[in-house]
Amino acid sequence: MDRSWFRRERLYFFLVLSLLLPGRGSTFTINCTGFGQNGKYMTALDSVFERKAFRPAINFSIPTIVNISFTVSAILDVDEQLQLLSSFLWLEMVWDNPFISWNPEECEGISKISVATKNLWLPDIFITEFMDVDKTPKGLKAFISNEGRIRYKKPMKVVSICNLNIFYFPFDQQNCTLTFSSFLYTVEYISLGMENEVWEIAHTSQDIIQTHGEWELLGINKATPKKSVGTNLYDQIIFYVAIRRRPKFYIMNLLVPSSFLVTIDAFSFYLPAGSKDRAPFKITLLLGYNVFLLMMNDLLPASGTPLISVYFALCLSLMVLSLLETIFISYLLDLATTQPPPMPRWLHFLLLHCTSPRTCCPAVPQKRNTGLDHLPGMKEPMELAGKLPGPRETKLNGCPGSTRAQQEDKAQKQHLVSLWVQFSHMMDTLLFCLYLIFLATSIVTVIILWNT
Repeated sequence: MDRSWFRRERLYFFLVLSLLLPGRGSTFTINCTGFGQNGKYMTALDSVFERKAFRPAINFSIPTIVNISFTVSAILDVDEQLQLLSSFLWLEMVWDNPFISWNPEECEGISKISVATKNLWLPDIFITEFMDVDKTPKGLKAFISNEGRIRYKKPMKVVSICNLNIFYFPFDQQNCTLTFSSFLYTVEYISLGMENEVWEIAHTSQDIIQTHGEWELLGINKATPKKSVGTNLYDQIIFYVAIRRRPKFYIMNLLVPSSFLVTIDAFSFYLPAGSKDRAPFKITLLLGYNVFLLMMNDLLPASGTPLISVYFALCLSLMVLSLLETIFISYLLDLATTQPPPMPRWLHFLLLHCTSPRTCCPAVPQKRNTGLDHLPGMKEPMELAGKLPGPRETKLNGCPGSTRAQQEDKAQKQHLVSLWVQFSHMMDTLLFCLYLIFLATSIVTVIILWNT
């Protein structure tokens, strides 16, 4: 028993020594007698299978060249909060085993066979950005050609870390990396190459990609820097996968309803400034907009501050500002009809400057009574201050001095009411123009981001 164990250990030692010493290994040609009949080709490779624990190299000073290619068949998910990209790949690795060769003419024309990967040496190529457990199915097979070229394909669900920039959501483009490298072998033992050109990988992936959901594949580029870890140098290939979000869903469900509500709020300025229905209407719109934001909150990224959140904040701010302006104007007009306060000189000067036809401010046509042509539905100052008494009424009063004083007071009051009404109209016009500028800027921004 001890003698047989010693012989096995000695044989194993010489086998390892013959594989490790440069130039001591040699190729051999498989005997194809009865090859392919009754499964005899399975036993013909037993001597190769026994070497699966060692890198297949005749001279260990020469690195094994492993060519890599892959195909992206699906983009499953992009998690903005965890900064993860989930995709489905078909990874292909090709390398040569110099210990395998046969003559197809002597082997019934067989030039390629499939072998279980458990019987072969496999390069330990992994993806550096991989953030999940490898769930590759077990029991996969590899194809071996008569020249000893091994072609191994395997499906992979890759959950990789990706530096996501969501500022331009939902018009964002992401550039994620997939870095293929060896975990154990340095550049002295494994050299990585390309089985297919990178443009072929990109075109094939775009043609066969099976998901037509939120993301689309734009292109794939590559770089081949060396990775230094301490004193060791590893070969690696970095693929840059560019993807873009399809924004139609978010435009129809977020931007369009928000723009409609803001537009309705802008046209509410056509309601009379002194109307009792204007403030409740704006309050209803403001509450509706808040409900809309709460319902659509799940569609927004959970982390970061995208540009669309800034847009929603500006819309909400405009609506609040519009409501405050309506409340202020209503209070001001109500005060002007009872006891109009004197207008400060700087405000009077600004009002005259802005209503002048030579300026670029919202023009207000001058009228003899009111001094403006306001938005539809706004009441005239004569209706707010009352009409002046006619000559016949003056005669009936019997007090010319008192009548003249009352007439001057009413004229002064009417003039102040006219000024405050002009001021309210100017405020409405300026805010209405601000709404139009904001909406136009938003539409132009969306068109530019969508087309870039």
